[in-house]
Amino acid sequence: MARFSCYHFSIITFLSFVLVVFLHGVTAATFTFVNKCDYTVWPGILANPGSPTLESTGFELRNGGSRSFQAPTGWAGRFWGRTGCSFDDSGHGSCTTGDCDSGEIECNGAGATPPATLAEFTLGSGSQDFYDVSLVDGYNLPMIVEGNGGSGECATTGCMTDLNKKCPSELKFDGGDACKSACDAFGNPEYCCSGAYSSPTACKPSIYSEVFKSACPKSYSYAFDDASSTFTCTGADYTITFCPNSPSLKSSKDPAAESTGESGPDTDSVQAAALASQWLANLATADSTRTQLYFPAQFGFSVIIFLFL
Repeated sequence: MARFSCYHFSIITFLSFVLVVFLHGVTAATFTFVNKCDYTVWPGILANPGSPTLESTGFELRNGGSRSFQAPTGWAGRFWGRTGCSFDDSGHGSCTTGDCDSGEIECNGAGATPPATLAEFTLGSGSQDFYDVSLVDGYNLPMIVEGNGGSGECATTGCMTDLNKKCPSELKFDGGDACKSACDAFGNPEYCCSGAYSSPTACKPSIYSEVFKSACPKSYSYAFDDASSTFTCTGADYTITFCPNSPSLKSSKDPAAESTGESGPDTDSVQAAALASQWLANLATADSTRTQLYFPAQFGFSVIIFLFL
């Protein structure tokens, strides 16, 4: 009898271990979109080849609104905000910036038409996630990414500056609604890091990418701007905020600069302080909203083990 009890206990321990491992494999990250702009934004979502489509590929997000999606481990893709959109009652229409040219609110597997501010993610499978905010395809609105409840650096990144106000005239899009990249505006290989310039040693920052980098020091400004623009975190959920307005940023601007579209001398340092403050707040609260997804197969497996025990 004692031998049977010991054997039974061993089976229970083994099956419990298998259950934990089996369910751990479906851990998901939650992406939450928040709109702090004083206008409606229509986020677009594009999964990389081989990654599953999320619940939506494009949706309306009104001022003050938020919406969350769950993504499986290993998911990779990008997010952006479309502005100046007009859709009819059937969901057909187009957008002034960031349009995915699907003719619908849903992007249906199409990416953003430049210029557009992009948030890019590659979620690890039990390892580090990689993420960045990229201006390589230009800029259309402020955006930041915050990691919540993860371990590691998990730094907040993005662009809090209204770069449209700093955009060189030759890069302005549609009268100033967005700012093109030099590659998109001129097509030169040295700006696009293509042809003879397709390596990090050959492709260097340009006067135009440096304008982007100065305004948004944590964002990708050109194709090989990796060292200061890619961030990592493990086991986090992420918040993507459009127009992350901050009273400290507004009050720090030079009144004269406000009328000319240029920032005061301390704007970049205040931005860095604001980003650091948000990151520290995340560490202080550290309450992950990371969830477990239970698919039918996992649920059935759990029931079988329960009945066996």
